[in-house]
Amino acid sequence: MARRAYLAIALGVAAIVAWGFWPSYFRPLLRGGVERPGIVHVHAAIFVGWLVLLVAQASLISVGRVRFHRRVGQAGMLYGVLVLCVGLVVSVAAPALRVRAEQLPLDAAGLVVLYNLTDMLLFGGFFVAAMAYRGSPELHKRLILSATVALLGAAVGRVLPMSFAYLVVWLSPLFAVIAVDLSTTRRIHPVPLLSVAVFVIAFFKVDLLALFSLPREVGRVLLTPFV
Repeated sequence: MARRAYLAIALGVAAIVAWGFWPSYFRPLLRGGVERPGIVHVHAAIFVGWLVLLVAQASLISVGRVRFHRRVGQAGMLYGVLVLCVGLVVSVAAPALRVRAEQLPLDAAGLVVLYNLTDMLLFGGFFVAAMAYRGSPELHKRLILSATVALLGAAVGRVLPMSFAYLVVWLSPLFAVIAVDLSTTRRIHPVPLLSVAVFVIAFFKVDLLALFSLPREVGRVLLTPFV
């Protein structure tokens, strides 16, 4: 039951991404009307590849192909590093391009850089932990899901404002894991609980970073060489 449940959760994550980016990216892309810098398309393709990998790996486990899952996972480690590296580049490049196009003031773009980098650092932290515990399936699969949820906020933010509804949708995969834990083992694994706590704190990053002048200065310093 748990194996199939994780496949369903992975498919749910993919559905949230499709829903979130459909109006602003996927639908215009299919109509040939998306005008974005090349790095944005590369970033989108690599992120979609990560979701395909997530669903594929969950599918392999659900049908008992554990050995093949581990082989794919070796390539997945390198792919995760690629996701992180490209994500870090885009975290700075995308706001820089908006400043150049005079779509965003430098100070505001500097904060956007910090918001983006926060998400990527969360992804990186959970991803590194998942790789460190790849020999422990119960830890590994939950940490991989948490790493993916760290990237999910961008999709949800395209269709929902920063609100309680946003938080619920964003963290819904982790809530689903908690529900699966309760139904199968009658206890909650600490990883999803810790992840929810971390992401709830991260949810308030916009307010927290905007309160102080230092984050604005740091963001401006990071961004200035590229504008």
